[in-house]
Amino acid sequence: MQQQIRFCTTGEGVRVAYATTGNGPPLVKVSNWLSHLEFDWGSPVWRHWLAELSHDHMLVRYDERGCGLSDWDAPELSFEAWVRDLETVVDAVGIARFPLLGISQGASIAITYAVRHPERVSHLILHGAYARGWLKRNITPRQHKEAEMMADLAELGWGKENPAFRQFFTTQFIPDGTPEQHHWFNELERVSTSPQNAAQFVRVFNQIDVTALAPRISCPTLVLHSSHDARVPFDEGRLLASLIPGARFVPLDSRNHILLEHEPAWRHWLEEVRMFLPTATAGGKAFAGLTPRELELVELIAQGLDNAQIAARLALSEKTVRNHITSIFAKLEVENRSQTIVLARDAGFGKKIP
Repeated sequence: MQQQIRFCTTGEGVRVAYATTGNGPPLVKVSNWLSHLEFDWGSPVWRHWLAELSHDHMLVRYDERGCGLSDWDAPELSFEAWVRDLETVVDAVGIARFPLLGISQGASIAITYAVRHPERVSHLILHGAYARGWLKRNITPRQHKEAEMMADLAELGWGKENPAFRQFFTTQFIPDGTPEQHHWFNELERVSTSPQNAAQFVRVFNQIDVTALAPRISCPTLVLHSSHDARVPFDEGRLLASLIPGARFVPLDSRNHILLEHEPAWRHWLEEVRMFLPTATAGGKAFAGLTPRELELVELIAQGLDNAQIAARLALSEKTVRNHITSIFAKLEVENRSQTIVLARDAGFGKKIP
């Protein structure tokens, strides 16, 4: 498996790096803190995530501004700017409708995008997520002081060769990691961003609040959270799931914020996500030959939309939709729309109406 890295530019001129891997229907992963497209590729912490998510999908991921291969010196590092980064990447890739995966603070960006662009997001997966940043929770004065200390700690210790400062953050993300995984994560912190940016990231995260947006989510949503998460409290994940209409909540038996390959919780996570998402192989070989665009149409056909509705949803002409559907009929060896709907719904498409 190989990744292809490209760049796109936001409206204010910030370069954002994004990568695609795998084949099949698209799956977009929102950037989360501490990302570096190239450094993550051979990671003992992230490689099992990338391999499995690329197995049945074309996985799209990116480095948000301020870190990784994207511009570090962007004029604005803010929550709204990170939402714009996601909007820019999705438009650059050219996908009209897709499942969205948000991990950690990336979940709040995913929620914001899904509310602002409900026609684009078919399914929402949130892991280790929170609706409220640390300073938006009911905390004590001591905890408030601790939050400010963490931002100062990042600014003072992030760029040093001695990993002692960064190890503090590493043990929050992967407390049960091996020495090799801890060493890699310490290095990721050093190479992924500057001390000044790291401190700004922490300060912005502390002020996140999407509690008013979460109830407006209209697509099927799956929320997964480690029951002993050392980075984001389990109760924050449970709160978020309770705010989203119809969201399914899955507790995971782990202490790690980022699930590691060796732990049973990772296999549990994969099983839940694969059951939740329709995939290119969901209906067997029949659907494996369809393009990502054709799979998008199959999902909408299975939901009962007619050609005019599909054209409006995907910003296509009705003639283009008819041509795609003719191709789908030929590949699936069906004669009409009704047969397509039956086959698609048996394969797992269209069962939950966004």
